[in-house]
Amino acid sequence: MKLPLTIDETRKGLKEKKYSAVELVDAYLSRIKKYDSDLNSFITVSEDIAYKQARKIDDLIEELREEAFKKYPLLGVCVAHKDVYLTRGIRTTAASKVLSNYVPAYSATSVKRLENAGCITIGKTNCDAWAHGSSGENSDFGATKNPWNKLYVPGGSSSGSGVAVATNFTLVSSGTDTCGSIRLPANYCGVFGLKPTYGSVSRYGIVAMASSLDSVGHFARCVDDIKAVFDVTCGVDFKDSTLKNASKEEKQDKIKIGIPKEFFSDGLEEKVYDAVMGAAEVFKKANCDLVKVSLPHTKYANSAYYIIQSAEVSSNLGRYDGIKYGKKRKYFGDEAKRRIMLGTYVLSTGYYDEYYLKAMKVRSKIIEDVQKVYEKVDVVIAPVAPTPPFKIGEKVDDPLKMYLTDVYAATANLSGIPSIAIPCGFTKDKHLPLGFQLMGPRFSEPLLFKLGKLYESVSNWKPVVANLVR
Repeated sequence: MKLPLTIDETRKGLKEKKYSAVELVDAYLSRIKKYDSDLNSFITVSEDIAYKQARKIDDLIEELREEAFKKYPLLGVCVAHKDVYLTRGIRTTAASKVLSNYVPAYSATSVKRLENAGCITIGKTNCDAWAHGSSGENSDFGATKNPWNKLYVPGGSSSGSGVAVATNFTLVSSGTDTCGSIRLPANYCGVFGLKPTYGSVSRYGIVAMASSLDSVGHFARCVDDIKAVFDVTCGVDFKDSTLKNASKEEKQDKIKIGIPKEFFSDGLEEKVYDAVMGAAEVFKKANCDLVKVSLPHTKYANSAYYIIQSAEVSSNLGRYDGIKYGKKRKYFGDEAKRRIMLGTYVLSTGYYDEYYLKAMKVRSKIIEDVQKVYEKVDVVIAPVAPTPPFKIGEKVDDPLKMYLTDVYAATANLSGIPSIAIPCGFTKDKHLPLGFQLMGPRFSEPLLFKLGKLYESVSNWKPVVANLVR
């Protein structure tokens, strides 16, 4: 069967009985079994649970008919979860051998909300171990490969989730974004990815990386699907005290889009610059104003991020002592050990003020910069990464060079603002995906969705799937 590419197509096909939910699961699992051995996007495929959920959905449709689609907004939508999401009865490893046999007794809030809305859990996707990485190469279960060209990285840390949507192994997928970990794979795989406002989607039941930076988001092939999943997963959950219900209204008059000079300076490859500025011109054609702005302290964002993040990592990974659960600490990979040591160092006596406290002061300055910019413009447009996807192994032995991949992602996480990654084409030489990000004020997701829809309309963007027959 020909698999649908959007939520609307999926629901329409189920309504018109073109296929059943069980047949949808059949088709997705068939693609995974046929192609994923080359790409390594899944760690665990939850075949039995997917079929059980699909049969229940088919029964609901038979019993409730039209009412089922009103009651369950994501009825029949197959979802794959990044393997840092706890899933009851399905192995959750955080892509680390430390948790290679861990099966949770409960599910993350986001998982439960999606299943309660009618989603089918197809499996758990590969990622950089503990979400530590920008390329998808740090998994203890092997690197994930870019479906557009298997010699290249798919971006990290939510590598498998980006690949699974790009290949139509699943309709939508979940991820986490601590410093671009949704936006980078979306950008490198040619799909849409949302990093929501910090405090809009529950972190309960997600393996923590850096608790003040982690955002819980997702991937899809169009803006409508990004919005549909966000609408289900967002909102107060009393198991996460950082959450609140807040949403800024869509702006109705002329929209001003800021172009921050600090994001278009040395280090940005020309083909990425051209792609992002080309996207900006699309918005200009749609009657948006382009305004040059400055975010002066964002040049320190990456440095501040890696200090704050490593400090929080060293604290969060301290619980994995090999006694309560998980294997002994000798099973931590090189990147986890590197971040634990860095974090312990910056928090140690004599260095706390020099590093951690200073980084937190820089974070405050970045937040001030962002707040001032949104007094002048409504959103900011920027690259997601300084280069298109790079070759597997190209940066793996040089951590500092790898960390620079996050240079345009850190600002949104440090300031807690939402950002959506939007695909805008491919490189001419190697046909690798290109994209851009829109960043808005806190809780401005409705405006980001409106602009994403505007871009789709004016540029005539259509959902695409990577060609795996090569």
